[in-house]
Amino acid sequence: MLFTDKIALSGTRRTGDGYLVADARVARTGIQIYLGREVGKPEMEQVRVFRPEAEVFSDKALASFAHRPVTNDHPAEAVGARNWKQHSVGMTGGDIARDGEFVRVPMTVMDQAAIDAVEAGKRELSMGYACDLDFTAGTTPAGEAYDAIQKNIRGNHLAIVDAGRAGPQCRIGDSWADLSPTKEPLSMKTLMVDGITVEMSDTAVQVVSKVLQQLSDAKATVDAQDKKIGELNTAVSTKDGEIAVLKKQVEDGKMTPAQIDAAVQARQAVIADAKAITGADITADGKTDVDIRRATVEAKLGDAAKGMDDAAIDGAFKALRASLGDADPVRGVIKDGIKVNANDAWGDNAFAAAGVTMKKGA
Repeated sequence: MLFTDKIALSGTRRTGDGYLVADARVARTGIQIYLGREVGKPEMEQVRVFRPEAEVFSDKALASFAHRPVTNDHPAEAVGARNWKQHSVGMTGGDIARDGEFVRVPMTVMDQAAIDAVEAGKRELSMGYACDLDFTAGTTPAGEAYDAIQKNIRGNHLAIVDAGRAGPQCRIGDSWADLSPTKEPLSMKTLMVDGITVEMSDTAVQVVSKVLQQLSDAKATVDAQDKKIGELNTAVSTKDGEIAVLKKQVEDGKMTPAQIDAAVQARQAVIADAKAITGADITADGKTDVDIRRATVEAKLGDAAKGMDDAAIDGAFKALRASLGDADPVRGVIKDGIKVNANDAWGDNAFAAAGVTMKKGA
């Protein structure tokens, strides 16, 4: 958890290079009052946090205040190597010392804009640091009750902040309220979260706003994927419908054995009629009945058949067939004779009895 301590800046001086240097008390022992919502305890109106000497003045805690970046206001994040250049306007020194109940830290402000702000009246400091909170209630050696203890205090940065309620006394955080009724109320910001107005500190607003934006972006991505999936499902359903129609058409197009027989007989009749009309053999391979009729009519009528549509061709074909009278293509085959080999089993008498003239082949 990241905290900030505020204290007034005094005793500043300029170096020959124009830098601003000062010593500052940045932390103290004792009990500080926190708002419950600031330490993860929204059910508590306030939390009394004890900072024992053993924690504040431990070697690791004191060492962590040395060589920390100085910032102009608190950044919305902890300062480290990746963002030092973005936030730092100076540096704390290495001569960290105990000053009564306080920790004293030397500091140097190197950025001209920050120096100008300090000299214009922005003269309070607020130490940003991390620590662990042990929510174990107890009583200090002086008899003061507390709700939690700060442990493992580690400095992160030292911020220059506007003059505020704290005055010369150390405070934890710009957002920590002085709960005395004689002091001005804590200034908080409001943020709408899922339709609910929530009051929170500036830093909390920045953090929550960032998270809400990330959630919004993630939702937009999911919505886009859902839309794409819906479009694909619609396309699949459309294809399923087309396949069903095609299957039905295939089923409807299947011919029964009787239909196949009828089609074969009709085909044979067209070929036989065409042969009878033209008196020549017909090549039917690869041709439809319509093609055969048209070829037959054109063979008989010549140019008169040019430009006839299928219906006219069909009518002409029927007329030509009718003009043959009782001529039967089967009779024509019988009249012309059936060629058989000389050694066929059937005898001449058998064919003669049937009225068939035999033409023997070699």
